[in-house]
Amino acid sequence: MVLYFTGTGNSRYVAERIAQALGDTLCSLNDRIKAGDTSPVNSDARLIIVVPTYAWRIPHIVQEHLENTVFPGAARVWFVMTCGGQIGGAGRHNQALAQKMGLAYQGTAQIVMPENYIALFQAPQAEEARQIVTQAEPEIDRAIAALAKSQAFGPTPKHLLNRFLSGPVNPFFYTAIVKDKAFTASAACNGCGQCVKRCSLNNIALPDGKPLWGGRCTHCMACICYCPTEAIEYGKKSAGKPRYHFEALRPK
Repeated sequence: MVLYFTGTGNSRYVAERIAQALGDTLCSLNDRIKAGDTSPVNSDARLIIVVPTYAWRIPHIVQEHLENTVFPGAARVWFVMTCGGQIGGAGRHNQALAQKMGLAYQGTAQIVMPENYIALFQAPQAEEARQIVTQAEPEIDRAIAALAKSQAFGPTPKHLLNRFLSGPVNPFFYTAIVKDKAFTASAACNGCGQCVKRCSLNNIALPDGKPLWGGRCTHCMACICYCPTEAIEYGKKSAGKPRYHFEALRPK
């Protein structure tokens, strides 16, 4: 089984590639988290978790969900993490999570995909994003090849900096940076509700037809990047930046 969580489509694409190549079932953690569904997930022995990298670790909401879900039949777990740069020392924390889940840890693969975190960084324009995805394909294929043989992924680098980023920096980042107070919607908002639909934490409401954030944001960037009128801004930090979601790269 392949489980995935996604903000703007990168991890969903990688999960779809893996599931199709292996003939595995695909399961959306976004849907389960949004529904508050922690019911058991029946899986074969191979469990594959595909997630984005948030502050050099898997998203906190994903970790919490996995810790509160049982996976009858699963014996081993592989992690595949998409990122705009690098995953730091996430592998060490994934190994600890696997132990909590009662599963044998089979490593973490890093897949560099287009940046989407426009609350701090610049997302690429469409053509550059397509090139980044093209460059990622061999890494996706290598992950698939290992999974097809039920081989563990190779070890991730154990640099002191990586350990620092995924260790003490991660909770500090969430405390200091991951907030939704800066989100606003301009007069361009047409009240379509895409932001409400795509928020996995049910953090957005539409009083008077305009989005209102409720303080439980995970900074997945789905609301701002999928807004069809680009009405949503994150203070001044997102102004003028291209919005990114994977579906926009597909041929029309």
